[in-house]
Amino acid sequence: MLVIGVAGHELTAQERDWLQHDACAGVILFTRNFASRQQVAELSQAIREAAPRPQLVCVDQEGGRVQRFREGYSALPPLEGFGRQYAQDREAALKLAEEHAWVMASEIKATGVDLSFAPVVDLGRGNRAIGDRAFSEDPQVVADFTRAYVRGMHGAGMAATLKHFPGHGSVLEDTHFDDAVDPRPLDEIRALDLVPFEAGIAAGADAVMMAHVVYPEVAPEPAGYSKVWIEDILRKEMGFRGVVFSDDIGMAAAFSAGGIKQRVDLHLDAGCDVVLVCHPELVEESLKAVEGRALNTMALVNLIGRGPTGWDGLLADARYTASRGRLEGMA
Repeated sequence: MLVIGVAGHELTAQERDWLQHDACAGVILFTRNFASRQQVAELSQAIREAAPRPQLVCVDQEGGRVQRFREGYSALPPLEGFGRQYAQDREAALKLAEEHAWVMASEIKATGVDLSFAPVVDLGRGNRAIGDRAFSEDPQVVADFTRAYVRGMHGAGMAATLKHFPGHGSVLEDTHFDDAVDPRPLDEIRALDLVPFEAGIAAGADAVMMAHVVYPEVAPEPAGYSKVWIEDILRKEMGFRGVVFSDDIGMAAAFSAGGIKQRVDLHLDAGCDVVLVCHPELVEESLKAVEGRALNTMALVNLIGRGPTGWDGLLADARYTASRGRLEGMA
């Protein structure tokens, strides 16, 4: 199935048609889709009303430089700051990271959005795309934070998504713009980058997002459309039973798969449950690409919320006020 991007603050007639397609499982929102809390709540409701089946409405609301909704929302600090605090006071840092997760998820749910793709559990090892989005370069430290962050999101009633499997942090290239190749052997990746994913899976993470990185010592193709990574390692070896998302097939590192149909087919054939098509100009062709395929229409049921919790109750919550104040002091 596909989670698609739309162009603006309101749905167009064409986008409403897309939402009628059997393969459309939801919509991912970006800064281009946001004007205010009220507007994005109305857009989320319009998405649901336009579709004949439940839709997953999602966003990347990590904090720091990857925060799509800003005005009216907490200024969430990037994750790297928690890693620095960890060295001074481990328990305080983990508690604050859990609060970060709870505040972020609570605000997104109050908006009527089901899911924020979080947390980033890549290692902070100099990748251009990851940067301060990572908690730490130390896999055990990131594992500690992963457990805390999943707990915080679950405490707010939101599913948690570990990204970007099997680890995007140890290569330099940004896969939005370049191909990325990680030449390390599997044993080294297991001992380092997979450690936080193992912790998150054990903590009950609900979904995983794949990386568009090639690990040639493990498989010749990028992890996002590699049966070795998805079926053999993530599913069988690590025992993950949740939802597997591709990363955006409009990113430069996905071009190696070929045209739009080839990208969609390869990701689904390798074991991804959902393919992200974030660029609206790619949606029409992507929907045509899946015609005739068997669809796993139940894959996202457990990720879809039960409707907005509302801002009035959240703003009246003493925990929210206190947590928001502590986090904004870090931002």
